[in-house]
Amino acid sequence: MLVAIVLAQALSSFLWYFQVRQYHSRTLLESSHYLAQDISASIKQLQQLPEQQQQETIEQRRRLGGNQYSFTSLNSPLSFQVGPQNRHSLDLLEQLESDFQQELAATKDISLWVMPYNQLTRQMRHGPKLNLPTIWSATVFNDYRPDPSLIVLQLKQPNGQWLAVVSLLPPPYFELSKNYFGQELAWFMGIMTTFLLLFTFSLIRSQTRPLRRLAKAASSLTIDLFQPPLKEEGSDEICQATRAFNSMQSKLKRYIEDRELLFRSISHDLKTPITRLRLRAELLDDERTIDAFNRDLDDLELLAKGALQTVKETDIHENLSDIDIMSHLEHITEPYRGKVVVKGSTEAFYRGKPLAIKRCIANLIDNGIKYGKQVEVYVLDDDEELCLLFVDHGPGIPEQHHLDVFNPYVRLATDKDGSGLGLGIARNIAHAHGGDVTLQNLPQGGLEVKLQLPHVN
Repeated sequence: MLVAIVLAQALSSFLWYFQVRQYHSRTLLESSHYLAQDISASIKQLQQLPEQQQQETIEQRRRLGGNQYSFTSLNSPLSFQVGPQNRHSLDLLEQLESDFQQELAATKDISLWVMPYNQLTRQMRHGPKLNLPTIWSATVFNDYRPDPSLIVLQLKQPNGQWLAVVSLLPPPYFELSKNYFGQELAWFMGIMTTFLLLFTFSLIRSQTRPLRRLAKAASSLTIDLFQPPLKEEGSDEICQATRAFNSMQSKLKRYIEDRELLFRSISHDLKTPITRLRLRAELLDDERTIDAFNRDLDDLELLAKGALQTVKETDIHENLSDIDIMSHLEHITEPYRGKVVVKGSTEAFYRGKPLAIKRCIANLIDNGIKYGKQVEVYVLDDDEELCLLFVDHGPGIPEQHHLDVFNPYVRLATDKDGSGLGLGIARNIAHAHGGDVTLQNLPQGGLEVKLQLPHVN
């Protein structure tokens, strides 16, 4: 939007400048047309006077001053060398030549020049001197107009002498090299554009600030569901989106709380009947029946404990904080000296839930040591995500079961040690942080478990 405003302002400024330039150019030509008519009329009146009276009239005009142009009678014609002409000079010359040819049609040998005053005075040092009104020195050739442009007209008189007319340009066009757009207008346009950009930037920033907060809150929702609700501010559309987000967050909170309450209630309520059944089983006389009852009750109790553990291990009520991953790894691997090797490091902190991340890493290391004897942990960190690779030396997991092992109570090993919840809990924690846990069998043997944790902005 700022770029569009700059382009629009530049286009409007260009059109305005073009119109101002066209106006000044048109006004200059119109004023010059009337000046040419005035000079032509004065020349005609002067030519009607006797020769002696012509000289007296020319001298009188020079002494009195106050005129925009002056006459000089010469015995020989003038010859001037004029430098490069700008667009204003060329247009003015074309206009004056047309006017003088029309007004002085009976006069032959007409020459016309438009040149700066300093250039004219330099060339007069080595040639005929032209009569310039003394009042020009005080009114025109001053500090703020140091080099005005002059019109020099030369024509041959019927008596064989030459008449030179030197004229100022019509005011306010004393200098043809001047930029008629004006420094004041340029400053005005610059200041107006700056204020417009600052106002637009402030307006856009004030409107997008709540939108940025909404985007950040939505990004961190999976990690911090219990963050405070957003303040509804900004435009009507942003307020509606913020209101909808707060409503969605509130519903998710109630859903999670109800789910936790349900699991805790089920787990708690199952303990009492299981205990009663154990007592009643002890009253039976058949030992085989008692053992069968106890095995079924152990399985039922294990399921209840597993359900409660799943809820506790993926608890999302923990606050976010900066985690020193290397310190976490050091504490987790301390009991497994000689079995776990950490390769790579990171000095950056990861923002997440410390206990949940610790449980996730501990579960993956426990699994690796249990089935692969030794584990190498590779730490990879960049601006996008933190990645931990857990490589063991075990038999690996068949590819067709890479997704099944994340489901609760799914175990591929035949030993009785374990509940089949570790990988599922680790992936749930990774999902709660916006990441994932994936498995890959290595060609040289062993299993690679990749934990990806994206950084939260």
